[in-house]
Amino acid sequence: MTTSFKEHWENVYANKTPSEVSWTQEVPKTSLELILNNSTDKSLNIIDVGGGDSLLVDFLLAEGYTNITVLDISSLAIIRAQKRLGDLSNNVTWIVCDINDFKPKHKYDIWHDRAAFHFLTEENQIENYVSLVNEFVEKQLILSTFSTNGPLKCSGLNITQYSSEKMDELFKENFQMKECIFEDHITPFNTVQNFIFCNFEKRNNP
Repeated sequence: MTTSFKEHWENVYANKTPSEVSWTQEVPKTSLELILNNSTDKSLNIIDVGGGDSLLVDFLLAEGYTNITVLDISSLAIIRAQKRLGDLSNNVTWIVCDINDFKPKHKYDIWHDRAAFHFLTEENQIENYVSLVNEFVEKQLILSTFSTNGPLKCSGLNITQYSSEKMDELFKENFQMKECIFEDHITPFNTVQNFIFCNFEKRNNP
């Protein structure tokens, strides 16, 4: 029997600690800076797509942001984050959902995604994602994926690598690319993964 995408991720979070998965960051420095540098209003609607048990939500809460949503396909990842945050988790909206099936109930001022988008490898999945952000992102889109110098797989799954040109081509109709940052992420087991962080601003289309 083929393991589903959701089963795959539930299995990862059931059997591996943060120190045993490659994407763990003690401080999500670049993501945090891209949000803080562009949003002085702490009441803005922020969603972290594929956030899992990332520490980004902890830092955003510490900075005083009051309207944070974390979405992940894995319920176990969400539970792990909630346990870590304790009572603070009540200040966060948690959504367990495959991004391919996500039907937002409202728009988001800031859409952040580190290392979820690149798991979409089929054209229809990528097109659906682009349509989602076109409709439901109001101000800022922050996307981080493996670059063309990064790995070809993560957690045993194929990924799609991105260049700044490829990112721009996908989103340019509705978003202005402000910057792209390349970053070598050192995994908990001391391997290097090259990421690209692209920061977009929503165009004020008539």
